[in-house]
Amino acid sequence: MQWAKPDATPEQLQEDAIRCQQEAWREASRNSWYYRPFSPVFVRDAFGRPFFGGPYGLYPGPFGDPYLEESRLSQFCMRSKGYELQSAEPK
Repeated sequence: MQWAKPDATPEQLQEDAIRCQQEAWREASRNSWYYRPFSPVFVRDAFGRPFFGGPYGLYPGPFGDPYLEESRLSQFCMRSKGYELQSAEPK
């Protein structure tokens, strides 16, 4: 798969892809580290052993992983610029 836009040059495609990736990385990093509420909780399991429980549990959900969020934001940025994902021709 590759991004394509009828009126975009290869240089513009590369520039837009880099810019979208950088902006997505910035936004995903900001959301996952700086603005995440952090209130550690120490709880005990069924056997009475203490362990650290984070604010979101073991599975934070689809928007808790910064890498998935970065990918989603990057794709959104490219689509908002008018690009579409198309099948790439084999080389």
